Amino acid sequence: MQIIWKALATGLFISYLPALVIPFKKNTGAGFLGTLWGIPLVYYLFPTDYIGYLVVLLLFWVFSVVVCKQVKFPNFKGHDNPKIVIDEIAGYATAMLFLPRTWGYFVAAFVLFRTFDTIKPLFVKTFDKMESAVGVVFDDVAAGLLANITIQIFIVISKLF
Repeated sequence: MQIIWKALATGLFISYLPALVIPFKKNTGAGFLGTLWGIPLVYYLFPTDYIGYLVVLLLFWVFSVVVCKQVKFPNFKGHDNPKIVIDEIAGYATAMLFLPRTWGYFVAAFVLFRTFDTIKPLFVKTFDKMESAVGVVFDDVAAGLLANITIQIFIVISKLF
């Protein structure tokens, strides 16, 4: 069963790819790849209607926390293994909430989400400090929420001018 949890947590093992290329680098780029993996998942698996998307997103958050609680990585100390990328997928899906599915929005959500996930402003850092599966997932959800709010503000301002 542990192999299934690992497959789900690592985006079908996509997070192992950077380690094969650069085995001793601390920042492996797995979060970047996990976020990239979020684009086709959002595009193909999340409903296009807002209510359906929100329901699937909420279920995905719960699913992500369960996966993070279940997966085990031997010889890893800490709560947020960089191999886990399901949290990046959840964060990216949050960034795309209520947004049109155009490449401009996919890219804007990607860039803003990665930025907020990296610098961890405001309440994002609070979740990041939580040493639990909830913290692993919800620091990315919070970063996605900030990305989404930023894009929504831009949309409102652009309509004013």
